[in-house]
Amino acid sequence: MNIGLIGLPKSGKTTIFNTLTGQSAEISEYVSQKAEPNVAVVEVLDERLAKLAQMYRPKRPIYATIQFVDFVGLTAGAAGQGVFSSEGMQMIKNADALSIVARNFDDEVISQTYGDPDPLAELDTITTELLLADQIVAERRLERIRADLLRGKKTPVLQNEEQLVRRVVNQLSEAQPVRTLELTPDDHKVLSGFQFLSAKPVFVLLNSSEDNYGDSGETLTAIEEYYPVVEFAGNFEMELSRLEDQEEREAFMQDFGIHASARTRLTTFAYHTLGYISFFTVGPDEVRAWTIRKGETAVDAAGVVHSDLARGFIRAEVFSYDDLVECGSEKAVKAAGRLRVEGRSYLVQDGDIINVRFNV
Repeated sequence: MNIGLIGLPKSGKTTIFNTLTGQSAEISEYVSQKAEPNVAVVEVLDERLAKLAQMYRPKRPIYATIQFVDFVGLTAGAAGQGVFSSEGMQMIKNADALSIVARNFDDEVISQTYGDPDPLAELDTITTELLLADQIVAERRLERIRADLLRGKKTPVLQNEEQLVRRVVNQLSEAQPVRTLELTPDDHKVLSGFQFLSAKPVFVLLNSSEDNYGDSGETLTAIEEYYPVVEFAGNFEMELSRLEDQEEREAFMQDFGIHASARTRLTTFAYHTLGYISFFTVGPDEVRAWTIRKGETAVDAAGVVHSDLARGFIRAEVFSYDDLVECGSEKAVKAAGRLRVEGRSYLVQDGDIINVRFNV
């Protein structure tokens, strides 16, 4: 999973990035000329994987991962200009999901240049920019299709694409994102190559200060009308994440009313919001967690592990993590009749342990 952190200048994207990843990317109250994004891969901590490692004692446990990309170098535009550079837009298109970081903290230096914090206005600016960027792409494609049709290239494929892209243009013209269009699987395949920004799953990180964290109920409610949202006290939690003493860190978290680390909270929130689940593969060499979207099949899961498994898929032997813990061993799961043989269309469930039988 690849999550892109986007936002207006000085919204605290890099602070959030450092909090989530444990890195020390440069932070400044002043304008930075850096154009390359900050990138880090973090493990998705899962108590189930730790338990499986205790039971199977593999050479190594491998956690699922999330790649966070902090898209720095995005500049505020003048009147009539976009807030993101063309280079920035292209990088953002490669993200699986977008997290908009909205500033909800006061800073004397930042406010002199960018004004007082207004999270809702920031979200409106960014949402409009994403929609406009998609509209430009869709309208240009529609113009090329029309030109081809006028030249006599009236193939069924091209005519179907024209109808679909026209629907996209109409949707964007009404200030509605592509992700809310009702699309068939074939439609999704056609549109996937466009990498529409408003087709991506989006959620909001409200970046509050230590002083107003937990007191932003009205703002959170207003944001929830449009996007899923979670609140962080970015700068405070970044400093908290750097404390080496575990007991001291937990004491501060308890005093501040934070029930889990920023990484754990965001990981859980992202999985739930974006519709991801985890399944496991187990054995003496490794016990591993894998990530897929809810609603994907056994053959999709096989393809995540290795393309050969999907290509030569025969069947999947499946049992649940909960059944394994209850029975105490894989042998006992089989004896209790809780190991199932599933075909290609089986919908994988969160916590499934899967062994794929294949032939290539």
